[in-house]
Amino acid sequence: MKMKLLTKTTNSFLAYAIIILLIAAPLFYFICQQLYIYETDEVLHFHKGAFIQESHRNFTQNDIDLWNKYNHEVMIIPDMGVRKDSIVGKMIYDSIAREKEPFRVLYAPVDINGKRYTYTERINLLEMEGMVFSIAGMFLFIIIILLIGIILISKITAVKIWKPFYDTLNQIHDFEIDKNKAPHFIPTDIDEFDRLNKSLEKLIEKNTAIYQNQREFVENAAHELQTPLALFQTKIDTLAQLDLNKDQSEVVASLNTDVSRLNRLNKNLLLLSKIENESFLEKSTIVVNDYIKKHLDFFSEQADAKNLTINTEFTSTLTINGNPALTEVLINNLFLNAIRHNEKNGKIIITTLDNELLFSNTGQDTPLQIEKLFNRFSKTNSASQGNGLGLAIIKKITELNNWKISYTFYNNLHSFSVKF
Repeated sequence: MKMKLLTKTTNSFLAYAIIILLIAAPLFYFICQQLYIYETDEVLHFHKGAFIQESHRNFTQNDIDLWNKYNHEVMIIPDMGVRKDSIVGKMIYDSIAREKEPFRVLYAPVDINGKRYTYTERINLLEMEGMVFSIAGMFLFIIIILLIGIILISKITAVKIWKPFYDTLNQIHDFEIDKNKAPHFIPTDIDEFDRLNKSLEKLIEKNTAIYQNQREFVENAAHELQTPLALFQTKIDTLAQLDLNKDQSEVVASLNTDVSRLNRLNKNLLLLSKIENESFLEKSTIVVNDYIKKHLDFFSEQADAKNLTINTEFTSTLTINGNPALTEVLINNLFLNAIRHNEKNGKIIITTLDNELLFSNTGQDTPLQIEKLFNRFSKTNSASQGNGLGLAIIKKITELNNWKISYTFYNNLHSFSVKF
């Protein structure tokens, strides 16, 4: 699946941010927890130091019992054998909460009136968990807001930064070398885009010049060939009227066929050149059904050589807006294509729909190669008498008028459809 460059870079940035969040969130929680435990332990040591300095000097056993009665968190108990301060984490049952809760408990040796006791103090860590969760939540909220802001700012700035690139891309996509309309790229202060535009301008200018030279060459060559071909045809016709033997007659007939093909090729090249030069701009309303009916007898004569059956299915009156000359060439070429590439005793079906003209014909029992079908000088059968320009001319006419030509092979019928 293809995606835009901006989307791809944003997705990469977002994926990186999510990975960092997934790693940072538990790490942040763990660090906060350890810091809180460290601070809690410091508080326990501070309380124990204050007790030793201020509270226990004149304690009697009754004072100790009274202290233990009213101080459940800090207690003085008989010596447990503790030799140095020790802090441990414990899960202790809380009668108020009626469940075990985490505590940090300090065990420290103290001497009261010459007797060794153990000082114990505990601090509930539940308050720490709530605080850590609050801090973690605030941290995540800030990070998410920061990420959203960064993504939005990145998109807004990226749209502005990449605007010249997308403008260049759209102009190149719409550019057609035969329209003589060079793209005009918008100025940009980004060095890479500016270099890209200048390179494309040079490339388009160079290729347009080459295309123009080739087109002018074809047009000039076709014009120059008209006169010698006409003279050649006249001389062949003169030879054909002489008293020739069989072998000579066959040579003259072969020459006549070749010259006829050269004439057709020359005329088709001139027609293509005129189409590309947009010489057929005037348009009018054309009833396709009427044109087919008018010329049906002529094409029926052409089809008699192969004993073809021509069926017309005019399901609707097809009215189009186009150039009469080009429309005539389009229909003629579709007719001739259906006749030339048909089989003996085959059939041709001509169908008109609301906005579609369909020519279907029998022929070879395999579909044609669509990739090369409308290319110039492309032939499906090398033995064909055609010059390989008929379908190319049809394609050019449809492109000029924004029509659509398509080919299908179904039920052993080759079908060419023109949608108007």
